[in-house]
Amino acid sequence: MSKLARVALVAAMAVAFSGCGNKEEGKTTTAPAAAPVAAKPATPDAAILASVQNLKAGNIDALIQNALPPEEYAKVKAKWAEDINKDPITDEDRAKFAENIGKLTASDAEAKLWAELEPKLKEMDAQMAQQMPMMVAMGKGMIQSSIQQNQELNDAQKQQATQAVDAFGNWVQSAKFTDPALAKQAIGVVVKTARDINLKTLDEARALSYEQAMGKIGVGLNGVKQVLAIYGFSIDQTLDSVKAETLSSDANTAKVKISYTLFNTPLTAESDLIKVGDRWYGKEMMENLKKKDAEATAPAAPQAPAANG
Repeated sequence: MSKLARVALVAAMAVAFSGCGNKEEGKTTTAPAAAPVAAKPATPDAAILASVQNLKAGNIDALIQNALPPEEYAKVKAKWAEDINKDPITDEDRAKFAENIGKLTASDAEAKLWAELEPKLKEMDAQMAQQMPMMVAMGKGMIQSSIQQNQELNDAQKQQATQAVDAFGNWVQSAKFTDPALAKQAIGVVVKTARDINLKTLDEARALSYEQAMGKIGVGLNGVKQVLAIYGFSIDQTLDSVKAETLSSDANTAKVKISYTLFNTPLTAESDLIKVGDRWYGKEMMENLKKKDAEATAPAAPQAPAANG
């Protein structure tokens, strides 16, 4: 399930970064109902905006449908049961899952989790005050260095990525992760999300159909967004700020300018799309799919004969 969640998030985050907005303390946002995928976005910019809206709605199935051509989407669905059951379940796995999910869904889960966390908050607060600035500076430096060394990014993309890293690092350093009132709110969201996902055993999770799993992943994603919003990291506000403009287009290719606001910082990026059938898809995504298919169908390299002793 985590693999499919990552696929969905990567497809969406290629369109827009998560951002920060103002949120009143003491309130959480109810996750919006899942919106249907746009049947056939007619323009390149419409295809990008469809992915943005599906991410905001937590509609993971629609997000994947919008990111993949129909035949590739069919492959994902067909291989779902095989992929999720690839590794056998052990009794230890079952026990660990039951213990963790039991903690999150018990009738007194909020009180027990708060009782475990509260004594640690002051210690965490002191440690973060001392260590966070250095950790953020080191992290930003490492990531920005890797951005500058990336040969696949042009100068404009490097600048945009560096600005995004700066904005994210500033949020991490300023967020009140150890604030007791915010921690209580976050615990409430986590517990409610676990109850809404409603999985009691690992075997039950493995038995989910593709459609059922995508629905539960969407519930989990919306829970994560609510927790981040409590600490001032509103993904939905940044998604609402996304604008897409087709800069150039012909029968088969297009370049789209994407504008958005990340932590009150206006940013832009450009995305290359190609047309497959009557729909538009990310060029990089399609190239990766072709490469993967080529590797899967390539004949195995002959083994060298064993040397005689």
